[in-house]
Amino acid sequence: QVQLAESGGVSVQPGGSLRISCVASGNMYSKYCMGWFRQAPGKEREGVASIASSGRTTYANSVKGRFTISLDNAKNTLHLQMNSLKPEDTGMYYCAAEIQCLRSILGGSPSLSVADFEYWGQGTQVTVSS
Repeated sequence: QVQLAESGGVSVQPGGSLRISCVASGNMYSKYCMGWFRQAPGKEREGVASIASSGRTTYANSVKGRFTISLDNAKNTLHLQMNSLKPEDTGMYYCAAEIQCLRSILGGSPSLSVADFEYWGQGTQVTVSS
């Protein structure tokens, strides 16, 4: 079992920056993937950024160049640094884990598909508004 706990979500103005974090506990295999997903009211959950234990990353086109995902292995913590925030970035942000990541095992980039991740946190709310 893996437990994930997100933190850091707040309200910010457009153009601002924010870092959210996710602490993971439990056992994962050596080749794992973690990701950030978001869900706005009335919309489906969508992948934002993901990272493999190898360090390879995948970003949604809407956040490329603005968001950076990172892993602190020593602290079992996943971060998402968000810059140049826009109102459309508003949503509940969820941390997710794929404890045995097939794409990483095969040397590929991590997925942004909701269906590929087995464990989920409770979410942290990010609101971008003036």
